[in-house]
Amino acid sequence: MIPVADIISRPEVLPSEFAPIVQAYQRASKAASTVKAYRKDWALFGAWCQRHGFQPQPATPEAVAAFLVSEADAGRAASTIGRRCAAIRYAHKLAGEPDPTNNEGVHATIKGIRRTIGTAPNQKAAATAEVLAAMLMRTPDTLTGKRDRALLALGFAGAFRRSELVALDVADLREDRDGLRVMVRRSKTDQEGRGTEKAIPHGRFIRPVALVREWLDAAAISEGPVFRPVSRSGRVREAAKSALPPRLTTQAVADIIKGYAKAAGLDASTFGAHSLRAGYITTAAERGADLARIMDQSGHRDPKTVVGYIRRANAFKDHSGSGFL
Repeated sequence: MIPVADIISRPEVLPSEFAPIVQAYQRASKAASTVKAYRKDWALFGAWCQRHGFQPQPATPEAVAAFLVSEADAGRAASTIGRRCAAIRYAHKLAGEPDPTNNEGVHATIKGIRRTIGTAPNQKAAATAEVLAAMLMRTPDTLTGKRDRALLALGFAGAFRRSELVALDVADLREDRDGLRVMVRRSKTDQEGRGTEKAIPHGRFIRPVALVREWLDAAAISEGPVFRPVSRSGRVREAAKSALPPRLTTQAVADIIKGYAKAAGLDASTFGAHSLRAGYITTAAERGADLARIMDQSGHRDPKTVVGYIRRANAFKDHSGSGFL
C-alpha cells in the first residue's frame, strides 16, 4: 500500500483506482452550477481549437489568447470571457498540466478586452415592494397562481437567490409565532453547506407566510420540494416510481418573474430571477433599514454590493444640488 504522504507529494504514483475518486472530490470544491458552466466553456474552447487547428490540452498561451479575442469579437460579455478563461485554467489544473492562462500575453489580452468592451454588469431591474404588489395582482386564482404568489412573495421577503428558492424542502420551513424560519442549507456564499436561517415575518401587505401556507395546503404538499411544476391541467407533477418529486427549475423562476412583469405592463426583458432579491434590498434601503440588517437577510458577505443598492435607492434623497438646480 502506498503511503498517503507519497500520494500527495508524488501524484505520479497515484493508483489508477484512486484517480476518479480524487477527481470527484476536486470537482466538488466548485459549486455544481460553476462546474456545469465550466464544462460548457471547456467544450466551446475544444470545438474552437478543433476548427482552428490548435490542441486544447495542453493548450498554448497563444491559443488561449486567440480564443478569448474571438469570443470578444463575437460580442461576449467581459464576465463571460473571464469565466471561459477560468474554465481553461481549471481543466488544466485538474489534468496536472501547466496553466496556459498564467501568461503575460494572456493577461494583456484580457486587460485589453476589458478596456475595449467594458466590465459594467447588466443589472436586472429591481422588483421593489410596489412592483411586486403589481405582479401579485396579476396571478390567477388557480393552483399555478397560488404557487407563483408563494414563490414571488417568499423570494422577495427572504431576498433569496433562485438556486436557494428551488432547493427549499418543506423540512426547511419552521413555523414561528412571529412568522416563518427558513433554513438555507447551501448557497453561493456557503458552498460547504454550513447552513443559515432566514426569518420571514408574517407581514401585513405582501403576507409571504400566509401565501406559502396557502400554496402548500392547496397542493397537498407535506414533505419534499416546496416549489414544484404544475401541469397545464392544474395538477402538481408527481414523481416517477422510486424517484423524488420534481423541483421547479431555476430557469422556471426567471420565466415566472418575467411573465408577471409583462402582465403588470413592465418591460419583461429588464427583469429576471435576481429581480426579487434586488427588489428586497432596494426597498429596505429606501425605507432606511440598517446595512447590517439588510445583509443578514440577503446573505451578502461584502458590504460593497449592498452599499451599491443603497446608493442607487437613495440617489435623489438629500441630493447635493436639490437646493439650487
